[in-house]
Amino acid sequence: MILYTLLEAAAQPAPQQGSMMSSLLFFAVIMGIMYFLMIRPQQKKQKEMQKMLDAMQVNDKVITGSGIYGRVVSMKPDKGIVVLEIDDTNKIRVDFQKSAIVAIIKPESQN
Repeated sequence: MILYTLLEAAAQPAPQQGSMMSSLLFFAVIMGIMYFLMIRPQQKKQKEMQKMLDAMQVNDKVITGSGIYGRVVSMKPDKGIVVLEIDDTNKIRVDFQKSAIVAIIKPESQN
């Protein structure tokens, strides 16, 4: 039985070079599509986020990833920490990682 299987496999023609090239071309096209649909937009989003964090200043109103709103009181750039005041009345201040900030809230223009 094993001999029959080996003989049958040997009798089948070898794949042609053209089909292997077309398979590689297909694989390259799929990888290119994945790059432009998945990887490149993610890199662009990371650059925009880093630009936003670099532009953050004291007294900016921000929101953290956990949904906490606050005002930037101070920054410790050497440690990557931002101190937020989350309650104006009681002056409650909390330290957050700079990367925990997801958005800077722009003041609404008054008309």
